[in-house]
Amino acid sequence: MEKDNNKQQKKVKSGNVAAKSLRSILGGYFLTKERTVKHLPFLFFLALLAVIYIGNSYYAEKNIRHIERTQKKLKELRYEYITTKSKLMHSSRQSKIAKSLTKKGVKESTVPPEKIFVKE
Repeated sequence: MEKDNNKQQKKVKSGNVAAKSLRSILGGYFLTKERTVKHLPFLFFLALLAVIYIGNSYYAEKNIRHIERTQKKLKELRYEYITTKSKLMHSSRQSKIAKSLTKKGVKESTVPPEKIFVKE
């Protein structure tokens, strides 16, 4: 019988301890204790680490967005380069150049080129 009473008293005490702890946290009484004041620098350090961690994650996300934007631009520029190169290759063929020059009155030579030798 005594064991049951002891168990019930321990339960009541443990319930009271939890309630007291909750009241001291919500009321701010735990901050006035010397033990808590001694740990304040460490708590501030942890808060600073949390702020740095959050800032670092925002910075990383910003960098990821910038990298994705740059990759899209690079892809577009690569497509533009390929298109321009293709147009240049097409327009610089001998037949295209000959057609454009005949419109201006310049004819393609039928005589092969000759080498000029200079004797010293």
